[in-house]
Amino acid sequence: MFTTVLMIEQPLAPADVDMVTTLHGDEQISFVVLMQPRGDQDRLLRAVDDVALGYLDDAARETRVPEGDEAVPPAERALAYSLEALRAAGADAVGELVERHPLDLLKTVVERTGADEVIVLTAPHFVEEFFHRDWTSRARHKVGVPVLKLFAQHEPEGNEAEKDGSA
Repeated sequence: MFTTVLMIEQPLAPADVDMVTTLHGDEQISFVVLMQPRGDQDRLLRAVDDVALGYLDDAARETRVPEGDEAVPPAERALAYSLEALRAAGADAVGELVERHPLDLLKTVVERTGADEVIVLTAPHFVEEFFHRDWTSRARHKVGVPVLKLFAQHEPEGNEAEKDGSA
């Protein structure tokens, strides 16, 4: 079985699930999903990314998005929703919230599970990527397995996970 550590920052959209579960053809995949609650990320950087991508409404809502301790319950729901979606697609999936530095946890999980690869499924973060301070760039120097960056499907406010109360 092929083991993938999947780092996410929002609930998986159906297109995301399809993308990561079919990436290796018919090979059976086991996912360890790491979900990072919004916290020490900079709202200004996220707003710049939203504007650059043309998501002006999202940029205007940045101050209403929970962060820190308030972000944990929505992150738990997003993780549960994402794990269920992966399982429904036929993959084995377990997960956990990132409670400390994400790259330290990532390295520990890769070593503990003998993971074959890491996939960072994220929205574009132009400023961080330009300076190579994004998770993917930093993980490539830390984990010892291939690290693939994929862009998550943009889910506007009110996505299915939020509508059914699971995110």
